[in-house]
Amino acid sequence: MARLCPLFSGSKGNSYYIGSRSEGVLIDAGPSCRRIEGVLRLCGVEPRAVKAVLVTHEHIDHVGGIRVLARKYGLPVYAAPGTLDAISNQAAGVELIDVTGGEELAGMKITAFPTSHDCAQPVGYRIETADGRKFCLATDLGYLSEPVKEALLGCDAVVLESNHDVEMLRTGPYHPQLKRRILSSHGHLSNDACAGILPTLVQSGVRRFILGHLSDTNNTPERALSTSLSALTQAGYVRDVDFLLEAAPVENTQGNVIIF
Repeated sequence: MARLCPLFSGSKGNSYYIGSRSEGVLIDAGPSCRRIEGVLRLCGVEPRAVKAVLVTHEHIDHVGGIRVLARKYGLPVYAAPGTLDAISNQAAGVELIDVTGGEELAGMKITAFPTSHDCAQPVGYRIETADGRKFCLATDLGYLSEPVKEALLGCDAVVLESNHDVEMLRTGPYHPQLKRRILSSHGHLSNDACAGILPTLVQSGVRRFILGHLSDTNNTPERALSTSLSALTQAGYVRDVDFLLEAAPVENTQGNVIIF
């Protein structure tokens, strides 16, 4: 069975491990190498099990720990060409590889798909594990484009952004320009936008949802979960029968592992 470890999620740092106990990949490495090592071990995964790092985009909360981690363990870093260019200076001495043609890493098939965010060339990842399980991560989304929707359909488990509650954002402390950026088609996905697609995903076969990249200023786990649960319940689906739903932690201090 595939193991998914949401190590870190949110504006202060993002990183996910997927694979088996013995080998897998990281998606993003925003926190420090030391912090990633610590949470991996809490999840029962030794850092040397990581065979590569997949990068979604170049923002610091996704790449802050890459150089130290990659150089310490000799890890190749995969991303879209625009992202590789954007991180080339801070990833000096690291092997950088274009992921857009598809890869097979740690016995898993890796497919990148384009997303919409205010950076060079952002992507999400759809991964098929050695035992045929399908996983998709799609965060930092301005909107749910057709390539994103297509990648999410039919997966066994997905991490999908549920970044903000629109009303909290509009009445909150952020500068108006930052609010406009977050609400734009190159910003972040709201709770409502995330929830709106979940019934379609259940119909396609998705059974496990992990809400990711929640804002600690403009959202709460309770609001994000309630919005998604409401959409699924209104569509006639029953929690823990038709689907499983949870929010990714800011930091996985409990060492929780999702088996799917």
